[in-house]
Amino acid sequence: MEELKHIHPPPLYTQGCYLAHPTQPHTLSPKPNKNTKSHCFTCGKQVSISGRGFHYHCTICDVDFHESCRTVPRKILHPFHLQHPLFLTNGKDENIIDRSNIEDQGSSISDPVKSGWGNIFDNCTWCGKFIPTPSSNPRMTVFYRCSICNFCLDTMCAQRIPPLTIENPKGHHHSLFLFPRPLLVPCDACGLVNASEASYACFQCNYIVHQNCVDLPRIIKITRHPHRLSYSPYLSPPNPLCRVCYKQVDIKYGQYSCKMEDCSYVLHSKCATHVMVWDGKELEWESEELEDTEDIAPFKNVGDGLIDHFSHEHHLKLEKYDSVRDEKKQCEACVLPIHLHDFYNCMQCDFFLHLVCAGLPRKMDHALHNHSIILDPSPLPNDGKLQCSACSRISTGFKYRCSQKDCQINWFKIDIPCLLIPEYSTNKVHEHPLFIAPYNYDHEPFRCNGCKRGLTNNRLQCTLCDFFICYECATIPNELHYKHDEHPLTLCYGEDTEGKYWCEECEKEVNPSEWFYTCNKCCITIHRKCLFGFYVYLKPGYSFKYNYRDMAEVYGNKSSTRPVCSCCEDRCRGSIYFKVDVRTLCSWCLLESR
Repeated sequence: MEELKHIHPPPLYTQGCYLAHPTQPHTLSPKPNKNTKSHCFTCGKQVSISGRGFHYHCTICDVDFHESCRTVPRKILHPFHLQHPLFLTNGKDENIIDRSNIEDQGSSISDPVKSGWGNIFDNCTWCGKFIPTPSSNPRMTVFYRCSICNFCLDTMCAQRIPPLTIENPKGHHHSLFLFPRPLLVPCDACGLVNASEASYACFQCNYIVHQNCVDLPRIIKITRHPHRLSYSPYLSPPNPLCRVCYKQVDIKYGQYSCKMEDCSYVLHSKCATHVMVWDGKELEWESEELEDTEDIAPFKNVGDGLIDHFSHEHHLKLEKYDSVRDEKKQCEACVLPIHLHDFYNCMQCDFFLHLVCAGLPRKMDHALHNHSIILDPSPLPNDGKLQCSACSRISTGFKYRCSQKDCQINWFKIDIPCLLIPEYSTNKVHEHPLFIAPYNYDHEPFRCNGCKRGLTNNRLQCTLCDFFICYECATIPNELHYKHDEHPLTLCYGEDTEGKYWCEECEKEVNPSEWFYTCNKCCITIHRKCLFGFYVYLKPGYSFKYNYRDMAEVYGNKSSTRPVCSCCEDRCRGSIYFKVDVRTLCSWCLLESR
């Protein structure tokens, strides 16, 4: 009990374990959550998920409970099954069932396993989720069942008590009544079938809707579109495409659309109100004049070709690119080489900006975030949080961050290369248009067609076929210069050939089916990793978190006697190397050990 001194002493519960027979109650003892991986016998979740730092344990039954789960009723009458009472059981131990209550109902139940019920109770009748059985999980959770019609309800669904009637709903002019069956037809408000969600019906209008769709907002604003969007219960033909998921919108069901003249922007209800798309603010009673339309210019013209940029203390001068003079210069915003582009050059120090990067707005909306984002030109040298939310690369360049202090996704930040990808565009890598898919709605596994790595959320997706590409692959240049070669290298998206290629940089074989850089005129092939790498967006003088615990410091590799890598024991190649504690690592070894 020493570990519980920092909290209020929890009480003992003499009759807390509902597995015990009423005549022989078991005492529940509090136990600290520290270093425990056990699961709650009632809900199946880890007992460590508790705000008070402790849970309850029955030493006789050897089971654990959350404080809120330690006492559950043995018999309930639930809105999801109003015909008959439901009794607590685990599908095996009939002692859990209140026999007296069953007999009061005129039912005689034998052992559920012997009667064949053990094969019936595999899934919750309402949500369809699997309920562990004695054979599949000895530490199974309990659930409710009907002794008359084999209806099962897991404890999570049992805790959901929807009202029987909704008076004055926002989306309908009549009262709505609970539909006490899983809804197996499309919801009139969103057009989706979701059997696990409670539904309500207006029988005189033949209108049926999910509980979460009853009060959909009437007017919203999202960062993907400059105008407000209004909810409509139906649309006129033809069926348009949703501008978030690019799937067809069924005009028979509710959706959001722009009411501006000559604007045909339409979204599915669920796409428009998703937490990653909409900020949760309803604008039905707010004037459009009150919306923030602040637009601050990133620089001021102070003379012929001279600007005063907000990110730098000195004036910047517009320059033409010179291959000899400007070969090793990097843009401070995107950290990419200045190659072949006009750029702004500081007249007093080594500060350079591409012409395009200098004109980036200080505040803007972007499809990957539900709030406006602001440009942050100055990541701190020891920030440690230099990772882009879209591509996961570490970058010391400019980033856009969320403008809202209370944003629930406050870690969101996006670097300049990812920011410049259009929401809907064509790309040389694929024959069909690609669009920004902001969230993995169906939690399906995706694999990038470029690097072959698994994808989680942010990706570009084909509108017509199963083609996916991550932001890292989408933002590497199609053409770049290598050392002092006369011709630029071009990105090859893989080819079907039996010939062998060898990397000019590491002298290892190149897999022709993977992406690589090549120059056919010079007969050069280079691994994408060897040429571009993961850390090309870093500049010396910064540090970032490495392997979730250590800090890696970035150093410029400009010395004629390059340092030796502590891992591969070769001289560090590339323009930078790293120090982690007392170790020196080249960028290749640091990448492999992440």
